[in-house]
Amino acid sequence: MDTTQAGPLRIKVNGETKVLADVADCAALVGHLGLTGRRIALERNGEIVPRSQLAGTPLADEDVIEIVVAVGGG
Repeated sequence: MDTTQAGPLRIKVNGETKVLADVADCAALVGHLGLTGRRIALERNGEIVPRSQLAGTPLADEDVIEIVVAVGGG
């Protein structure tokens, strides 16, 4: 399957459809959403993507992404 994308990607992030250009992988998406450096868990199409693999995990049209941000408390 060819995952290269000529135009913007249409993906669903936490239930909200987004059309994004210049976001080729999960790390770029995290940066685009302003979550770089935050403690998050990211799931792509039902599979957890380890933090160490965010930059190497490409996004494709119609991907479904779920992101959970860890919140500290006491």
